[in-house]
Amino acid sequence: MKKETFQFKTEVQQLLNLIINSLYSNKEIFLRELISNASDAIDKLRFKAQTEPEVLGSDSGLKIKITRDGIRQTLEVSDNGIGMTYNEVIENIGTIAKSGTAAFLDAISQSQQQDALTPELIGQFGVGFYSAFMVADRVTLLTRAVGEEKATLWESLGDGAYTIEESSRPSRGTTITLHLKKREKDEPDFTEEWAIRRIIKQHSDFVTYPIVMDVEKDEPIPEKELILDKDGKPVGQTTRKVVVEETLNSMKAIWLKDKKDVTKEEYDEFYKHISHDWNAPSTHLHLKFEGATEYSALLYIPSQVPFDLFNPEKKHGIQLYCKRVFIMEDCEELMPEYFRFIKGVVDAPDLNLNISREILQQDRLVTNIRKNLVKKLLEVLEGMDKEAYEKFFSEFGHILKVGIHTDMDNQKRLAGLVRYKTTKSDGKWMSLAEYIANMKAEQKDIYYITGDNLSSLMNSPHIEKLKEKDYEVLLMIDPIDEWVVQSLHEFDGKSFKSAEKGDLDVDHIDDQKKEEYNALFGFIKAALEDRVKEVKPSTHLKDSLSCLSGNSYDMSMYMEKILKATGQKGPEIKRVLELNMDHVIMAKIKTMYDENRDNPALKDYSQLLYDMAVISEGGKIDNPSHFHKLIGDMLNTILTR
Repeated sequence: MKKETFQFKTEVQQLLNLIINSLYSNKEIFLRELISNASDAIDKLRFKAQTEPEVLGSDSGLKIKITRDGIRQTLEVSDNGIGMTYNEVIENIGTIAKSGTAAFLDAISQSQQQDALTPELIGQFGVGFYSAFMVADRVTLLTRAVGEEKATLWESLGDGAYTIEESSRPSRGTTITLHLKKREKDEPDFTEEWAIRRIIKQHSDFVTYPIVMDVEKDEPIPEKELILDKDGKPVGQTTRKVVVEETLNSMKAIWLKDKKDVTKEEYDEFYKHISHDWNAPSTHLHLKFEGATEYSALLYIPSQVPFDLFNPEKKHGIQLYCKRVFIMEDCEELMPEYFRFIKGVVDAPDLNLNISREILQQDRLVTNIRKNLVKKLLEVLEGMDKEAYEKFFSEFGHILKVGIHTDMDNQKRLAGLVRYKTTKSDGKWMSLAEYIANMKAEQKDIYYITGDNLSSLMNSPHIEKLKEKDYEVLLMIDPIDEWVVQSLHEFDGKSFKSAEKGDLDVDHIDDQKKEEYNALFGFIKAALEDRVKEVKPSTHLKDSLSCLSGNSYDMSMYMEKILKATGQKGPEIKRVLELNMDHVIMAKIKTMYDENRDNPALKDYSQLLYDMAVISEGGKIDNPSHFHKLIGDMLNTILTR
């Protein structure tokens, strides 16, 4: 097949431009990224070999090899992992996953404004391969997929295009060759032995597979080859230079070490290796269980949400090992959905090496491990100081709340971990326990309101009466909160009560006044019969004129909005129009109705009351131009008096 030339996708080209034209304080991490990718390729081969042992063939000594050439100024990172096909090279090297494109371009845009690019941006978006262009002006990739006869050669100068062609390689695996840029002042020579040793020791010492490099060493000349003098003593050199392949990393499984023997730097580097996140983790959990259930675990809580966390194709879970032998990546059975952001390793020596996902789901050992890990993670979160936990919750709170709906065994503990902003918290997070501690003596329920905008909820007409009573209201702005309140009916003996639905029961309705307004309310209901199921005096309003509410078990306006946004058609539910009988405008409309029930303006005012209620909760009215005309007519009447 002839050589073909392709253009990089826009987002990759933008990334390359920034890499090539930006300054970095820590360029050496490119080697960590390439070694991590090589390690991943070997992991995939080992996983495949569990069911197809023949894929290893005669090349079963899995390793990563570094080859340096100081004269030509090239550096190679080679592995004998699973390799890639021609199409896989195009798919994996020329593009960024679709799920991350929008977020990536947004981050790129912000970086351009600052005229800089932080290395964390590359790692955050899982495109560590491109970090090679920090130190190289030409990169070639030669790869041969397991089971394939032909290899693929990819090459780019980072100038917006790359070439790809069929080639040959003696065996499966991938070799990446970097043609290094001219060194800048005080920059290490990445072809020098000491520089490579230092980088691997610092960043990749714990990689599971040998990272090897040919090095020159002195060895004694065999006695029979020595030149001896008349007294039998050696003449000249007694040692000679030889080139040997040396393993540069210790390959010690960090999760099997004693905690006291692992430094924070080692913990952080291992996290970056398994997660491909260039930011340090928020915290970690290092455990060793002995007894009936024996296993070791090293888990990490990231410091920020990965960009692709909600990609449907993205699997969650942690790496599973058995006696340091890699079994499975993204083992979902070890971690519930609401902890899908947790990264780490579990090593269970009693597991079957050939265990399948189907068997894992039924395995009692795996069930026990999962139960213990969840318990310990909850303890870590409960033990965080206020500042650290609120930082965590700002990133991952919306994911953690999923557990309230899905994990009944831990629902109470998870409820204790959720935080909300309230009408009285001045923008700060508040726990449910703190809310209850602040409740008024006569207050019976935990009041909440749901929506997608904090400011709109804070100023919602629905909570005017609650504010007047000085009752605090939880402001719930995550879509998952709708499922939280459906599952979590009470907390610490206090029931949840929507500020939007049902009667608030915080004030009594003046029955005599209600009787006086009954006829008008009946008229308004008839005028709006296709939109509302009831018109009644409001238990929510103090200053506003109207609002829409629902019965206690009706779907909230926000839930209806969520369903529509996801393409689901919920049941058509008519709302309740609540009107403020103490408002001066209602008194004037009542006077107009009492004087002439056939006044055509009454129907317009009925529609206006409804439209105002829709707008006040952030909804869209059906006929904006009619609404605009009514307001204009009213202003004209007032101003021309």
